[in-house]
Amino acid sequence: MSVSAVLDIAKLDEGWILAPERYDPRRRRAAKAGPSLGDFVNVRRDQITSKTAGAHQYLVLDTGDAQNGIITTTKAPCVGTKIRSAKKRIRPSQVIISRLRPYLRQVAWVDPGLLNEQEPAVELLCSTEFFVLDSADGASIAFLAPFLLSTPVQTILAAAQEGGHHPRFNEHTLTTLRLPAGFLKRRVELSAQFEQAVTQARAAYGAMRKCVRTFSECTSR
Repeated sequence: MSVSAVLDIAKLDEGWILAPERYDPRRRRAAKAGPSLGDFVNVRRDQITSKTAGAHQYLVLDTGDAQNGIITTTKAPCVGTKIRSAKKRIRPSQVIISRLRPYLRQVAWVDPGLLNEQEPAVELLCSTEFFVLDSADGASIAFLAPFLLSTPVQTILAAAQEGGHHPRFNEHTLTTLRLPAGFLKRRVELSAQFEQAVTQARAAYGAMRKCVRTFSECTSR
């Protein structure tokens, strides 16, 4: 089904942007009432490069390492001097979402269990394609992961992506998403439920990896 929109020239975005996807009406179908996502988070931009990372150990996450709410990477940490390009710092309790190809659902709550699997000195970094969301008031924002993965929000993000080869949505689209009052009433409950679900999933992934290692252990004897 085709989608169209008619705009007065005065309503074009700053710079007289003519890209048709910028004005796709589907990207404006967020709830009209309620606070915006930007009221609950700060978008972090702290970056690091191989020149500033030094010899410290880092676990570096690419966009494919986050999906459907959880980080599932099996990568080993690397020394900071081997980082190939600029990365963003992240830490447990934040939420990350890739701006690139939103239909891939590369969203995750950064759970403490991810670091528990690593050496104590390891720090977390991620691709600059991620928006890194930090709680604005100190309360858990784990509830934002299922919100960002919901069908209505995914529809908005898909409609908001711009570009042919590497379609992305922008920060304004993300931070102006509206959260309905009924959803916000369950914020604490949903955050706790999602944190528990990710913790259980982390344990399950660990158990599966342990089973896989059994073969190597048996054949090395």
